[in-house]
Amino acid sequence: MQAPVTVLNVQAKRETGKQAQLGNIAAGKAVADIIRTTLGPRSMLKMLLDAQGGIVLTNDGHAILREIDVSHPAAKSIIELSRTQDEEVGDGTTSVIILGGEMLHAALPLLERKLHPTVIVRGYNAALEDAIKIVDELAFPLDTANREQMLKIVMSCIGTKFTSRYGTLMADLALEAVACITRELPGGGKEIDIKKYAKVEKLPGGQIEDSRVLKGVMFQKDVVAPGRMRRRIENPRILLLDCPLEYKKGENQTNVELSKEEDWSALLKMEEDWHARVCAQIIEVKPDVVITEKGLSDLTAHLLIKAGISAIRRLRKTDNNRIARACGATIINRPEEIRPEDVGTMAGLFEVKKIGDEYFSFIVDCAEPKACTIMLRGPSKDILNEVERNLTDAMGVARNVCLDPRLVPGGGAMEMAVSKRLADRADQVMGTEQWAYRAVASTLEVIPRTLAQNCGANVIRTITKLRAKHAEEADCTYGIDGNTGKLTDMKELGVWEPYQVKVQTYKTAIESATLLLRIDDIVSGLSKKSAPQSNKGPAIEGDGSNVDSEQQLAE
Repeated sequence: MQAPVTVLNVQAKRETGKQAQLGNIAAGKAVADIIRTTLGPRSMLKMLLDAQGGIVLTNDGHAILREIDVSHPAAKSIIELSRTQDEEVGDGTTSVIILGGEMLHAALPLLERKLHPTVIVRGYNAALEDAIKIVDELAFPLDTANREQMLKIVMSCIGTKFTSRYGTLMADLALEAVACITRELPGGGKEIDIKKYAKVEKLPGGQIEDSRVLKGVMFQKDVVAPGRMRRRIENPRILLLDCPLEYKKGENQTNVELSKEEDWSALLKMEEDWHARVCAQIIEVKPDVVITEKGLSDLTAHLLIKAGISAIRRLRKTDNNRIARACGATIINRPEEIRPEDVGTMAGLFEVKKIGDEYFSFIVDCAEPKACTIMLRGPSKDILNEVERNLTDAMGVARNVCLDPRLVPGGGAMEMAVSKRLADRADQVMGTEQWAYRAVASTLEVIPRTLAQNCGANVIRTITKLRAKHAEEADCTYGIDGNTGKLTDMKELGVWEPYQVKVQTYKTAIESATLLLRIDDIVSGLSKKSAPQSNKGPAIEGDGSNVDSEQQLAE
């Protein structure tokens, strides 16, 4: 009899076959259970200590999972889903994890019946295709110009969040910001880049009700020479630069040998002449405010003060881009290239204000701002961080609706309708794939079930009633009111979800479950860093000609 051959490292850990699949399913379920209680308007908050010792108070699925450190590879993969969901559509991060975990859990009885994972995956994919077709049928269009309806959609998104107690404040801010940065493209599409052009500034102090969207840009900078430069200018002409307004220094240590005293004077004169020439080129286009991303010397500041120009230096590139979009200026890379049409004239007011201990510059009241700043006020940093997370979700939803103006009913009504139709179609699926297809249908009920659980309703009775309601009526829009736990028509209650969020949730959850089910081998060996090292330093053989440079470096 042949002895078994050891191929892998002795210290490598290996899980194969069913053991690996069961481990992945358990990991997915464990991650889903962590954030299950954060779904719906009656959701609980989680308090997390981050690496720096700060406290994170939130019920946002993505924010919670971002702080959690997990070691299981499948759990890491599941956590990655919430990040994908957050970047793609901005909402539905909790739903996607709960659904993904439940999809994995639904495969457990199928695996125990000796059903092959590939068959389960085929059934899941067939169910996903049909689910998306059903959502397409049940979705209906929306008029994005109707402010009241848009407000309802955003409110149903942030109704589950901390800021829901402040009424429509966050929804108003989100809609205003998205409307401000929307840009019509020549081909007929729309560009809505929230990350680049909608900046959130958090200023502790004041009340949350004081938060507002500025029709322009605000940044934490003061003028270069306070007291000598104007801090308030109406209808300013703004010049934006991406070059230093100071004499170029040598790259490294520069030595200059001078034999005559006049040479020293000549050097200084050259420097002064350069400053005078650059300032003359700037003053020629008659700006009121000069903003540069690089440095600005004292001599340049002096010459600009004499010309009555206010200057700001070392501004962030992202802020400079926002100002350019808000006031219609062009960012210049060399002073020689300045033209009168590059100056921004669309701003209504430049003003420097002191808020708390810091000075902030405001470029506001712009004629057609395609960039904006959302100024958030609040009692503490923790609350402001949570408000910012809620606002980002709300802006994501507003953007999705503007790009794809279709809606589906919320409150678990959509899941119940899709679940019922999939169960009806399951009989037409041939072979053992039908079991997996049915599993997806029953798994979708986890969303209404969790909503009922989180608001303290009788889960079995409520879900049975909801199932019966959907069985009686075609195109039923009944779901669970997350506040009371009662069955309610979502059309009357006005709880809607964007089509984009719903479809992305189904796709991400089912596709990740199929990916994890196809894993039948997990090998985790020792990494380089944890491998035992001798204290003698790197071993080098031969005459040194075959030295590995990486091996020589200490880890």
